[in-house]
Amino acid sequence: MTLWDGELPFYPQPRHAAGFNVPLLIVILVFLTLAASFLLILPGIRGHSRWFWLVRVLLSLFIGAEIVAVHFSAEWSVGRANTNTSYKAFSTARVRAHVGLHVGLEGINITLTGTPVQQLNETIDYNEQFTWRLGEDYAEEYTEALEKGLPDPVLYLAEKFTPSSPCGLYRQYRLAGHFASATLWVAFCLWLLSNALLSMPVPLYGGLALLATGAFAIFAVLSFVSIASVPLCQLRLGSSAITSHYGAAFWVTLATGVLCLLLGGAVVGLHYAKPSALRIFLDGSVKNFGNQARGGSPLGLNNPSYKQFEASATTISTNL
Repeated sequence: MTLWDGELPFYPQPRHAAGFNVPLLIVILVFLTLAASFLLILPGIRGHSRWFWLVRVLLSLFIGAEIVAVHFSAEWSVGRANTNTSYKAFSTARVRAHVGLHVGLEGINITLTGTPVQQLNETIDYNEQFTWRLGEDYAEEYTEALEKGLPDPVLYLAEKFTPSSPCGLYRQYRLAGHFASATLWVAFCLWLLSNALLSMPVPLYGGLALLATGAFAIFAVLSFVSIASVPLCQLRLGSSAITSHYGAAFWVTLATGVLCLLLGGAVVGLHYAKPSALRIFLDGSVKNFGNQARGGSPLGLNNPSYKQFEASATTISTNL
């Protein structure tokens, strides 16, 4: 490297491979801790109701964890390519590398991994994050990337998502991400409400809350799908083009929305068709449901043995 006005044109940056981001890891650990805590107290639940509570609690925790975790995932839209491309500006050197573009609700993640990793006396293993969440300036982050002297493939893809780019990717993905994120937070609040209502003697409203949770999860997916109706710029690196497709976070959110709709529909349907079966599933107790349906006390006052005892008690006399 040579000095230019007393400064190095590029300076080395820490190399680190793609992996879990910190907020996503925290969400996963929190819900895993809740699941582990429930499994510890599970042996204290007697009878067949143990299995009802196992399925109910773990399924509910999965839904809640998924709704929160996808906010911090960069796997909503994914594109990859193996290419032979230029490495850095003011240089004719070319490298063979695997390029990955990961788009999430709050920004994009670009990875560049050399094949092999060691080329041009450097370790080519980049993982760069550019965000457009509220309070963050994407253009400023892109300017900082230019000052760092990041490789050409990373800067090329990041430039396509800048607000000033003629591609318009920034506006499309940013708006879609904001709408999807907002609807998912509403779905999370409805999930909390559904858990509270299903724990009370109002299963109908709990089922309706589950239906609303699934509906808002589907709305989030549809918000992100809306970008597909707009022609997108072609992303080409060297002789290879990056074609994006929906990632794991997209499909898991869609599956969770459908699951909530099915569960909510089942709860509402059983409420009207077979309320006793619904109470068995929620409480795991036929006897309790029968008592609640009659509005009587847990003691059976109409028991024949009770009547016999009462009749015999009236004939007892004492001679003094």
